[in-house]
Amino acid sequence: MEAVLTAAVALLDEAGGSALTFRALAARLGTGVGTIYWYVANKDELLDRATDHAIGGILAAVEEQPDSDDPIADMRAMAVTLFDAIVDRPWLSAYFMRNTDIQGNSLRLYEKLGQQTLRLDLTPRQRFHAVSAVTGVVVGTAADLGVEIPQELLDGHVDRDEFLSRFAESWRSLDATDFPFVHQIADEFAGHDDRDQFLAALDLTLAGLRLQART
Repeated sequence: MEAVLTAAVALLDEAGGSALTFRALAARLGTGVGTIYWYVANKDELLDRATDHAIGGILAAVEEQPDSDDPIADMRAMAVTLFDAIVDRPWLSAYFMRNTDIQGNSLRLYEKLGQQTLRLDLTPRQRFHAVSAVTGVVVGTAADLGVEIPQELLDGHVDRDEFLSRFAESWRSLDATDFPFVHQIADEFAGHDDRDQFLAALDLTLAGLRLQART
């Protein structure tokens, strides 16, 4: 099973979910398609198990992080670790926590985040909403960054700065009376850093949690 999942993760890293077929996996392993069915019943199970295999590494990194006296800061550290891992492996965002009956590592990572809220004065509903909000910011932002890259960027015809500047310039040409906000943030958009944007969204979310918990 370890060899099957390692090869499955490698295929997913190379080209995403569409690349992971039983035929491609069998070819990577140098075996027949029928052998794979000894380990998983179908592609959905294979994707869930491959996801959990990859999440295992993230969980190990999170478990190495020591607790501080600030549970919200500890949640932030865990969230950043998860975000960085999903940015490196965008396919994870589609399958994370999809089936916790199979994804034991994913559930344990969710539990690790949730345990920090047990250190705060919150109701069970507030804890559930807090962890949902944090994972939503992490997975949603990472998934957005992992969408298909425009071909002109892949081909090297333009770099990222040129690509963003093109949109910023079109925003500046809009009527400032109708689009005052867009005018004001056009320069910020043109030069923005994706990770910095994620950290800002995460910190805004956690600031709300801090207020709710009155810490």
